[in-house]
Amino acid sequence: MAADFLTSDPQPTLSPAASTPALRFTSGGETLQGVLHLPAGPGPHPVVVVLHGFPGNERNFDLAQALRRVGYAALVFHYRGSWGMGGTWSWAHVLEDAARVAAEIRTDEVARAHRLDPGRLALVGHSLGGFAALMTAANDPTIGAVASVSGFDFGAVAPTLTDPAVRRAYVEAFDEELLPLRGTSGEALVAEMEAAGDAWSLAELAPSLADRPVLLLGTSRDPVTPHEAHHEPLVKAYEAQPVPRLEHHVFPTDHALSDHRLALARTVVDFLGRSPVAA
Repeated sequence: MAADFLTSDPQPTLSPAASTPALRFTSGGETLQGVLHLPAGPGPHPVVVVLHGFPGNERNFDLAQALRRVGYAALVFHYRGSWGMGGTWSWAHVLEDAARVAAEIRTDEVARAHRLDPGRLALVGHSLGGFAALMTAANDPTIGAVASVSGFDFGAVAPTLTDPAVRRAYVEAFDEELLPLRGTSGEALVAEMEAAGDAWSLAELAPSLADRPVLLLGTSRDPVTPHEAHHEPLVKAYEAQPVPRLEHHVFPTDHALSDHRLALARTVVDFLGRSPVAA
């Protein structure tokens, strides 16, 4: 682009014009609401599904808008049991919903209606969403690129829950975040992590991601996903595999990247621009 996508809107010369349609998806028998940030022009546009975290206070709409200005159709949606959606919240439901939406956004009906390229899909997730993005991409080789931002590694946390004080701290922390969620509790969420154990280890996904571009962004002022526990071990595991197209950074910021939003957008856009889903 001639203009900087972080400071300038694209010129309104293309048709059809840019738009922001609401989309609905079905997962586990429940309807999920999504918002598609659709660029101008005939397309077909590459698609980026932006996965929010727990409970979703930061939903990264600014990132979705930045992606649209570059030429990506960026989708943000809510999981089951969150922010007014039907059903109950659980970590497993998040994984099921992410996989379902990644599949539905590429159906012929949706792609034709919104000028999308079903062959170019990337996932970008924050915190829990970063975990879901990596898990979903590892199980779906047709996803062209994946990025995890302040990703929460459930597999790394599960062994620490044998310490009663650590377990109690997680239960209490989860209980504090339940207002926009339904059908769960801090105790239920911790028990689900314990039951999953190594099955939700992000390091174990390395062989399944070895053929894709992977972006890992850590945050050094972050008590939620401290980079020493959630980022650095994952980088080492993926480098050892190796994952040849791994890119990784640590930003000196908090969990929501509160003062690094432009750096986040620039890093994600540059990463996707070097991937098979490039706009």
